[in-house]
Amino acid sequence: MSTINTLKTTLLMTLMTVLLVFAGGAFGGTNGAMMAFVFSLVMNVGSYWFSDKIVLRMYSARAVSRAEAPMVHDIVDDLTRRGNMPMPKVYIINDASPNAFATGRNPQNAAVAVTAGILNLLNREELTGVLAHELAHIRHRDILIGTVAACIAGAISMLASIAQWGMLFGGRSSHREEGGTHPIAAIAMIILAPIAATLIQMAISRSREFQADAGGARLCGNPLWLASALRKLHAGSRRVPMSASPATAHMFIVSPLTGGGLMSLFSTHPPMEQRVALLEGMVGRA
Repeated sequence: MSTINTLKTTLLMTLMTVLLVFAGGAFGGTNGAMMAFVFSLVMNVGSYWFSDKIVLRMYSARAVSRAEAPMVHDIVDDLTRRGNMPMPKVYIINDASPNAFATGRNPQNAAVAVTAGILNLLNREELTGVLAHELAHIRHRDILIGTVAACIAGAISMLASIAQWGMLFGGRSSHREEGGTHPIAAIAMIILAPIAATLIQMAISRSREFQADAGGARLCGNPLWLASALRKLHAGSRRVPMSASPATAHMFIVSPLTGGGLMSLFSTHPPMEQRVALLEGMVGRA
C-alpha cells in the first residue's frame, strides 16, 4: 500500500506540474509561468521554514517536559528509538477537541502536538498509534511535499489572477491577434485551472494521510491501535469541534473541518471508513 501511495503522489505531483506548464503557456507564456512559480516559491519556502513556529503559536501550543507529560514523552521516545529517528519536541494544546499534528521542516527540527482532548479520550495504545502516525509524517517529509504542492498550486492561481486582470483591461485582444488563447478558452482556464490545482493538491494530501497511517501502523507494531483511535477521534472531533484554520486543517490527524458529498473532493483527509478498513487489512502484515 505504501508503494501505491508513493506512486500516486508522484503521479499527482507530475499532473500538477503539467497543469502549471499548460496554464503558463495559456496565460503568460514561459516567462509568466516562471515568475509566478518563483514568487509562490518564495512565499511558501518562508512558510515551510517557519511552519513549526507559526502553527504552534497559532494554536497556543505549550512545550512540555517529561515531568509534565510523562506518558506522551515515553511513547514518543520509544517510537523514535524504534524508528531510529531524532526525538521531536512535545507540545500540548489546551483544547477539549481531540486531535494531534506534527510539524517541522525535517526530522531534526520537528515537533508533535496533542490536544488536551485527545489525552482525555484515548488509552495508551491508541495514543501510541496516533503518535506513530505523526512521526510517520515527519519521516516521510510530508511538510516538504505539501509545500511543493502549495507552490505549484499557488503559481497556477496567480497566473489565473494575472490573466483575469489582463482580460479586464483589454490585454487579451492583442494576445489574440498574436495567435494566443481564444477568449472563451481563456475564461474557462481562468476558472478551471485553480480548481483543478486545488483538487490535485487535496488528493496529494489524502494520499499522504494513507501513507502516514500505514507507516504509523508499522512503527507502533499494531494497526488496530490506530484504527481504534481514528474511530474515537472521528466521533470526538465532531462532538467537540475545534476552531481551526482551513489553511492548517491538513496537518491534523483527523480533519477539524466538516463536509461531505461533493465537498469531499476538496477534503484534506480520506474518508474515515477507508482509513480504518486499510488499517484493519494490515493486521498480521504490519
